[in-house]
Amino acid sequence: MAKNKALVIITLLGLVSLFADVTYEGARGVTGPFLYTLGATAGFVGLVSGVGELFGYGFRLVAGYVADKTRKYWAITILGYFINLVSVPLLAFAGRWEIASILIVAERFGKAIRTPARDTILSYASSKIGFGKGFGLHEALDQIGAIAGPLIVAGAISTSKSYSNAFLILGIPAAISLIFLLITSAIYPKPERFESEDNKTQNANHFSKTFYLYLLFSAFTICGFPHFQILSFHLKKIQLVSDEVIPLMFAFAMGVDAIVALIIGPIFDRFRSNILFLIPLVSAPISVFAFAFDKILPVMFSIFLWGSTMGLQETIMKSAIADIIHPEKRARAFGIFHGLYGFAWFAGSFVMGLLYEVSIYLLITFSLLLQALSLITFLQLKRT
Repeated sequence: MAKNKALVIITLLGLVSLFADVTYEGARGVTGPFLYTLGATAGFVGLVSGVGELFGYGFRLVAGYVADKTRKYWAITILGYFINLVSVPLLAFAGRWEIASILIVAERFGKAIRTPARDTILSYASSKIGFGKGFGLHEALDQIGAIAGPLIVAGAISTSKSYSNAFLILGIPAAISLIFLLITSAIYPKPERFESEDNKTQNANHFSKTFYLYLLFSAFTICGFPHFQILSFHLKKIQLVSDEVIPLMFAFAMGVDAIVALIIGPIFDRFRSNILFLIPLVSAPISVFAFAFDKILPVMFSIFLWGSTMGLQETIMKSAIADIIHPEKRARAFGIFHGLYGFAWFAGSFVMGLLYEVSIYLLITFSLLLQALSLITFLQLKRT
């Protein structure tokens, strides 16, 4: 019965994420070209995407600490989703890149508020069926929305030739997501009861050396991971594909993400952190195929690798946190992890945006170097 209830809450939260992803992933796939139409430069697009991720991940340090202290997991999750989702349809009324940039950052800020609490709820439920399976199932449902969102946006842009109409349409799934969230919180107000007593016997006094090495490993691989906004900006600049095709590429990446999440979840439950090396290994070639070749096949391969990397990150990175951290400190651990994740993505995106305007090959070198450092750190992590 406990496993069935856990599966229900994971599925319901997956539906919340599904419709939420229709909203913000639908918008996210075109924010690079959208800012371009409003007059932003490549450097500024890199800065906005970096600042967005910095807020989107950095504030999770605070959100995770507050969630652990207050135990108000649902209240914090609901507040975050509201800010996260309302910001997207408001982009329809942004006539300047400055206003659009504020809303893009606000969307990421809302996600920062709700993610540590939401992931902690998921970890409690996943403890009954396996962390890899739980986070993998949630990620797969999540990415169905991430596929549908860009497709909806592509259709809206194709028919109306307007980014504003596309952003307005995304307000519908945003409302549906919030309704599912309120229903889920009403049905399962105390998700922490799912956690087994065996897990609660772990040391709750401090974070281990393994955790800190894991953070360093994550920082290197994320810093060298190119943001999709930079990829889409590049596609727009070189005119390799039309505007409506870019969100279709993002949808393809999200489909790959979902499939990889379902496959890698059970594998993590068997091999645990020994498979973390797959993240930098798959991520390393992305910049080479995306920027060094102005041909559709290499670019599509880079999009495939980008989606695969996202599936690995969202499943096994979170599962590793849940596996090594005591439940009473898990929201803080998620917050610390995501905060560092955001800082690394901010730094990497900003540097890559600047390097793009100097030399594409410098961008590629920077990305490969960081992934190599990540693999070296993994070897040290494995020894612990």
